[in-house]
Amino acid sequence: MPPNPTGPTNMELRMLVRFLRRAANEYKAGIWDYVADLLEKPTRRRVEVNVSKINRFANDGDVVVVPGKVLGYGVLNKKVTIAAWSFSRGALDAIKKAGAEAITIPDLVRKNSRGSNVKIII
Repeated sequence: MPPNPTGPTNMELRMLVRFLRRAANEYKAGIWDYVADLLEKPTRRRVEVNVSKINRFANDGDVVVVPGKVLGYGVLNKKVTIAAWSFSRGALDAIKKAGAEAITIPDLVRKNSRGSNVKIII
């Protein structure tokens, strides 16, 4: 019998981590390797960020990566692009109200393969 796999058991998350590792090697962008490391953490240690924290640390026009889940507590009043593993309904509502954009991490990698001018909020 093979040993238990380490890392996330969610198959979509495992595929995302592999995609990020390949992108990091192909484009020589260490940021995607770091995001993959954060996503591989156990569920209880995975990042959860409220939109109020994004509002505090991001400026208008910034591109932000959250290697985990974005939660809807607080107010967002800046037009930023937010890429994350998942979004709560409240977070999507707050992002839409602010005129900001919510995208997936693979979409961000395809748009900005080098990862330049991307902020990681944990």
